[in-house]
Amino acid sequence: MVQAYILIQTEVGKAAEVAGEISGIPGVTLAEDVTGPYDVIVRAEANNVDELGKLVVASIQSVEGITRTLTCPIVHI
Repeated sequence: MVQAYILIQTEVGKAAEVAGEISGIPGVTLAEDVTGPYDVIVRAEANNVDELGKLVVASIQSVEGITRTLTCPIVHI
């Protein structure tokens, strides 16, 4: 299982709407709107890195109102 945090920037005033829509996507375990340089932080999981990439590109980035994403895979050192 691969887990990651996905940091999202949205159009002005769209953070809560984007977080709400993303929270319903399979593979997303948490989606919260926050303050700071990013507007929404998502925690997601997938079976492998390829599936995680598909989740981000095909499902999350297609949500209207998103302007940029940064995917940060979780590592266990």
